[in-house]
Amino acid sequence: MELEIKLKEEGKISRLTNKTFQFDPRLKDGFFAANYFLKSRKIVEKYAGNHIVTMQFFQRRDDSKLCGVDEAIALIHEYAVHPEELEIVALHDGDIIQANEPVLKITGKYENFGFLESMIDGILARRTSVCTNVYNVMKALNGKADIFSMADRQDDYHTQIGDGYATYVAGIRKVSTDAQGLWWGGHGVGTMPHALIQVCGGDICKAADLYHKTFPDEKVTALIDYNNNVVHDSVMLAKHLGETLRAVRVDTSKSLIDHYFDDKDTSGFDAHGVCKELIFALRKALDNNGFNYVKIIVSSSFTAEKISEWVKLGVPVDTYGVGTSLINNMTCGFTGDLVMLDGKKQAKEGRENIPSDRLEKVDYPIY
Repeated sequence: MELEIKLKEEGKISRLTNKTFQFDPRLKDGFFAANYFLKSRKIVEKYAGNHIVTMQFFQRRDDSKLCGVDEAIALIHEYAVHPEELEIVALHDGDIIQANEPVLKITGKYENFGFLESMIDGILARRTSVCTNVYNVMKALNGKADIFSMADRQDDYHTQIGDGYATYVAGIRKVSTDAQGLWWGGHGVGTMPHALIQVCGGDICKAADLYHKTFPDEKVTALIDYNNNVVHDSVMLAKHLGETLRAVRVDTSKSLIDHYFDDKDTSGFDAHGVCKELIFALRKALDNNGFNYVKIIVSSSFTAEKISEWVKLGVPVDTYGVGTSLINNMTCGFTGDLVMLDGKKQAKEGRENIPSDRLEKVDYPIY
């Protein structure tokens, strides 16, 4: 697929076109719309039609990274009635937003687009939450290490495409599946999995040899915690492969303590899982044996907070693999409100039309 996202001169991500998205055709019949919106549409059509309303969308969290706007606009253009008659103003995917700031406004006949409200809320909530979670991880990294998204295994596979785009908007370029890169032209990357080692009877060297034999143009990145003896096995594999070994990935379960600590005092720290003491020891062992070129990748339960701590402490990590904390943390819930009726203020108490000079007019169509 041709890369559709390009950075504008002013640093904004250009809008995705309607052609990017493949919506479920059942959207046309209101299958995914909240039932009470469908009922309201029918009532308005029959008894109170042709009023011009403005619907405004916002969320309640400061310093969030917006995403899902282009998808929501495409939804409106595809399934609203007479979408060419609607006036849409919106921010851009990737914009930093604050609590209560409007990100999207739609003006037109309520019966022509109001039934899409909850779906727009959901798109903005999901994409912005993922984008914000990734944004926080990127801030924690502060350019000190690389990162790749392992979020494909943490949710229903249907979420991969949109979540992958939100991940891209926030700054991650390495993802696990081709689906995650569909909207921006990326492709999945990966390492040698535990399963390959298991099939080889637990022999890490044999598994690495088979990997390299199958993909001779690639250097090997090996999961190295299969025997829960990371330091020993990393040095062993490095001696076996030499410069064919690019990196080792440590993915030790939090329920285990690596055998490196078998004869050592661990009373002063928590030695379970991928702990910083293990990574310092691994780096030292690789360097002492002449393998300073072998990079270290870590994964398993990394959050923005943990990454920030490790970066400050100088833990020698080259790449973090992050999954759960990117997508299973819905932090940005959106609300759509009607705030104008026939050019006059009209909203439920506590809500009002909020002016914004950041919103930009969206043409129909956008391609």
